[in-house]
Amino acid sequence: MTERLAFHGVSNNNFDEKGERQMKDQLATDVTDRFIGCLLGGAVGDALGAPIEFMTRREIVRRFGPSGVRDYVPVYGGIGRITDDTQMTLFTADGVIRSAVRDEHKGITTVEGVTAHAYLRWLLTQGERPDNDLVFGMEIPGWLYPLPALHARRAPGNTCLSALKAMRHLGDPARNNSKGCGGVMRVAPIGLWMAGRTTPADTELCFKVACDIAGLTHGHPTGQLSAGVMAVLVQLLASGETLGSALSTAVEILRQHPDRRETMAAVETAMSLAEDFPGMDMPTESEHVRDIKKLGEGWVAEEALAISIYCAMVAVDFEHGVCLSVNHSGDSDSTGSMTGNLLGCIWGQTGIPVRWLADLEMRDEIERVAKDLRHFVSADWNEATEPTIDADETWQRYPGY
Repeated sequence: MTERLAFHGVSNNNFDEKGERQMKDQLATDVTDRFIGCLLGGAVGDALGAPIEFMTRREIVRRFGPSGVRDYVPVYGGIGRITDDTQMTLFTADGVIRSAVRDEHKGITTVEGVTAHAYLRWLLTQGERPDNDLVFGMEIPGWLYPLPALHARRAPGNTCLSALKAMRHLGDPARNNSKGCGGVMRVAPIGLWMAGRTTPADTELCFKVACDIAGLTHGHPTGQLSAGVMAVLVQLLASGETLGSALSTAVEILRQHPDRRETMAAVETAMSLAEDFPGMDMPTESEHVRDIKKLGEGWVAEEALAISIYCAMVAVDFEHGVCLSVNHSGDSDSTGSMTGNLLGCIWGQTGIPVRWLADLEMRDEIERVAKDLRHFVSADWNEATEPTIDADETWQRYPGY
């Protein structure tokens, strides 16, 4: 596909002069609200899509009506239940924070290595063990690992399981050629880790680290580059930039990579489809369904990324965008989770429907992780009322192993 980047800045042609559907403006003004919105939004999308993950669009409509799922329905023994998408997102956050804590206490760290160790702890929660003896420090497991919901097996990705089991050394890249969406759906915390730092060098670092983190389980370049784009979008949205500006930056970084073709084509198509509705020419539900079908089903990384970008661009509010992102044939929980991450950054926690937050599994714990990411990791945002990163209490919560 020939690269068409004339529109990559995402114009406001599909919004009127009075600001109707002014999606590109940052609506959540509070930094903490954006952090919490990102992780809670991802979990909400995950939980909304979980019951229909393996259903076709026709089956969804047959069971739930023309509008599809609009509220939680029972799955995994309850409602509002998260899946492996949110579990692995939380372990990504755990790894990022532990890396910072390790650096402060020991003076040496790698985000990739410490996060790989976090993923191996997730592997243990799924009843599996690595082939090599790489898990240590469990005498101080931290506060996240013991939580029961993280030990529930919720359709974990086979690629993630097999790659982690086969890992030879902490931080080693996967030895497979998979570009499944399991690498991209979990990287939002990488963007939050870099939020507040938005120089070109910072965004390029965020992109690279996300690619490397995805590469721990997914060896195909497309799976990794899609994760890089997703992380940069979260980084810039959480920093207060608009969706148009964030997309522009992410695309400019992506175009520097020789293996960009599949990811670039998917992102371009999503942006082009989203911009096909000028002014107040509001698309119908069927038009959105048609467009999402063109983008794929989300089982592979670039399709999940494209669907999430499209739904974030056309959303009139958080609920609208997330509902669009799950009611399709394919990997509904992953596209719902990623769209929720993006829209949560834009609208914040206060933009998420209260009814969805009320029944969300692990709501309090997810909010705590978001606050810890803001406090311990993000640039110059530490609050004096919280424990410092070098405090013993912090090491007990996030031991730097």
